[in-house]
Amino acid sequence: MLSGYKKGDVRGQKEKIMPKTLTLFLNTSPYNYENTYTAMKIAEAALEKGLDTHLVASADGVYNFLKGQKGSGLPHAEKGFKELMDKGLKVDL
Repeated sequence: MLSGYKKGDVRGQKEKIMPKTLTLFLNTSPYNYENTYTAMKIAEAALEKGLDTHLVASADGVYNFLKGQKGSGLPHAEKGFKELMDKGLKVDL
């Protein structure tokens, strides 16, 4: 969900700009579908644009954050999300 808005002048008040936020929901395991890769790319783009970016992982989505994964064929979920978290991604499990 993308939110954020500009609050216009109301009775002489100065314009206030609210930060934009992107929240992603991930509920699939890391290597069965491309959802993990898609979530990483969307989060990366949002962070580069300066959005306050959150990811909520639920059900099988929490497996994206396990240490010591040995998946193949798709980008490494643990490393990819770690890099994004270092750039400011906020994660809730």
